[in-house]
Amino acid sequence: MAFQISPGVSVSEVDLTTVVPSVLTTAGAFAGPFVWGPINRRINISSEIDLVARFGEPDNNTAVSFFTAASFLAYGNNLRIVRSAGSNTKNAQANTSTLPFLVGNDATFEFSYLNNDNNNYFGPFMARYAGAIGNSLTISVADASNFTGWTANGVVCTSYFSGAPGTSVQASAAGSANDEMHIIVIDTGGLFTGTKNSVLETYPYISKAFNSTDENGNSNYYKQKIFNNSKYIYAVDPVDYANTISTWNLPYANNLTYASIGTVVPRTFSLRNGAYEDPSNANLITSYDQFSNADATDINLVLTGNANTVVQQYVIDNVVNYRKDCVAFISPPSSAVINQSGNEVTNIQTWLTSLNRSTSYAVADSGYKYTFDKYNNKYRYIPLNGDIAGLCVYTDSVRDPWYSPAGLNRGFIKNVIRLTFNPNQTERDSLYSVGVNPVISVPGSGTVLYGDKTLQNKPSAFDRINVRRLFITLEKTIAQAAKYSLFEFNDEFTRAQFVALVTPFLRDVQGRRGIYDFRVVCDTTNNTAQVIDSNQFVGDIYIKPARSINFIQLNFVAVRTGVDFTEVVGQF
Repeated sequence: MAFQISPGVSVSEVDLTTVVPSVLTTAGAFAGPFVWGPINRRINISSEIDLVARFGEPDNNTAVSFFTAASFLAYGNNLRIVRSAGSNTKNAQANTSTLPFLVGNDATFEFSYLNNDNNNYFGPFMARYAGAIGNSLTISVADASNFTGWTANGVVCTSYFSGAPGTSVQASAAGSANDEMHIIVIDTGGLFTGTKNSVLETYPYISKAFNSTDENGNSNYYKQKIFNNSKYIYAVDPVDYANTISTWNLPYANNLTYASIGTVVPRTFSLRNGAYEDPSNANLITSYDQFSNADATDINLVLTGNANTVVQQYVIDNVVNYRKDCVAFISPPSSAVINQSGNEVTNIQTWLTSLNRSTSYAVADSGYKYTFDKYNNKYRYIPLNGDIAGLCVYTDSVRDPWYSPAGLNRGFIKNVIRLTFNPNQTERDSLYSVGVNPVISVPGSGTVLYGDKTLQNKPSAFDRINVRRLFITLEKTIAQAAKYSLFEFNDEFTRAQFVALVTPFLRDVQGRRGIYDFRVVCDTTNNTAQVIDSNQFVGDIYIKPARSINFIQLNFVAVRTGVDFTEVVGQF
């Protein structure tokens, strides 16, 4: 406490109640192509319904990515997705006389186009996100000059609004006029809703005035209102650009009349030239970079879908090995296991050789599952890495991260019609010896993960998934708690407080069968004078991790009737 100058009572508080916090262990991460959604931005998805709402239903180009994500979400509800796209993926736009552009996400649009005069570059509107699906959108606009009889593509637009737009109270008070208009967004092609000419959004009584606000004090200026609320479009340049640019986007002013749309025919714009292109390796790598910073996003399980060896290597080297707090899940290429009867093991071994990585932060499986695509009424081949990561989530929900996700208790894989490769015992032996976890179909039971190895070649405790995830959990939780020792004194009190903080947590993990034994050392033996003078603090935590059973030996011994069992027990 501070020294007092004159007599008195000073009251202070010292908080010594810090505990080891719980940390997230079930957050997935995935980057891949989708038909809709922001590009190179992390989006949290909680269910398959949410996945469809944010990234659209799958098509032939995006089905593998979609169902990899959906497979993971069948076990958990926390997946961070980054949409990746090729450079020729474009936003649909109203101006068909100019080449289409790529505006990947809200940040790009807000910085470059929201409050700028874009010289009719895109036309009045463009699709919110890039892709061919944006060509399904139609936008129609009406103000007082053309509201009567307003229809668009057979949709009677007037029935979606309570009356004709005119002059707002704000505009009238400021001496302005004719600032109001209505906008309607229609799914003309039915690609968003499944029904052609469905109305997606309406914007009644929005304003042409830059400083217009609604009853809640939020912007009612049409470009900002649409930017803040629309799931489908951006408003870019004024309608009838040449005739309206002189007044649209100006603040209210005395004797200012905002230009009318300029015709008795409602202005209707069908968006065109939206395009899709598969992401290249470079595009996918850029997308996975969104997960490389542990301070920016907390993840645990990284899915790779059908990414090729180049991208798999990058994810291992620059995401999971760099962060050291998450695990990558990878599958062999489809060409190694689909219609390759008898050659699957050799093909997988060749793939692993080309991968050329030994790490406890990656897990490999044996192939693909054949599953049903309800959105397109057809069957698809989907890599298993989304499911294997999902089994870790399921294991966390019924046990703890340090339990193995494999086997008949926790290892059943969902939504499988059949496996493309169902390895027998000999094939499983060959795969397991190189660190590939077999997935097998068990008659009468289902499809099961039948191995729990990491890709670490060096024999140690860390060549098992449960041990790697145990240490990630311990390291993350204790590191979080240790932050509260920063900038304190390295003295006996602080060291004893650290030991008292960590010990109960490890004892709890031991009681939940995660470790066999442990010891925490934080004293003058490891915090020497040199360590203290260097402004450092050392805590050594020794762990004996629990091991999963991979091999069971059952010995059945037949003995004669007169033999005493004590004579033979332990002899065979």
